[in-house]
Amino acid sequence: MNYDTSYSEYDAGLSILLIIAILVVLVLAIIGYVISALIYYKTSKTNGFSDAAYIAWIPLLNVYSLFLLTASGDDDTTVRAAAKKNTLIYFGLIIVSFIPIIGIIGTLGGTGFVLYYAYRLQYRWSGETGKAVLYVILTIITGGLFFAIYGLMRMNRPFKA
Repeated sequence: MNYDTSYSEYDAGLSILLIIAILVVLVLAIIGYVISALIYYKTSKTNGFSDAAYIAWIPLLNVYSLFLLTASGDDDTTVRAAAKKNTLIYFGLIIVSFIPIIGIIGTLGGTGFVLYYAYRLQYRWSGETGKAVLYVILTIITGGLFFAIYGLMRMNRPFKA
């Protein structure tokens, strides 16, 4: 029996492939972040939230832009209060997701929460419920690519709904 513990060139090759895969995922994540921040920034400026548009570029806080764009209310104060409340709920769900066992519920709740507000944003862009549902499904299927393309097309136009 041979109990040789030295590394082979196969191990080195697999390590290099793993490092390349990690770098590719990291680059794609940065590109996705920049595109979504640009979409939220321009959409905020176009739809009357110019004073809060810069928040789209701040990591972790940029979800406030999503909630601000999708919040409903009669006046600006009500809309901003609803967006702050939704942001706090979202961060609460993220914190709960780290707790063992009930973290599964927190993760599912956070995922549903974000999907609902993604639907609301798509609805405000398209103005139709059926299209908004289809666009969210296409966003999930394409891994966010549809959101990037459609968001870049719609970011300079006012909301329909």
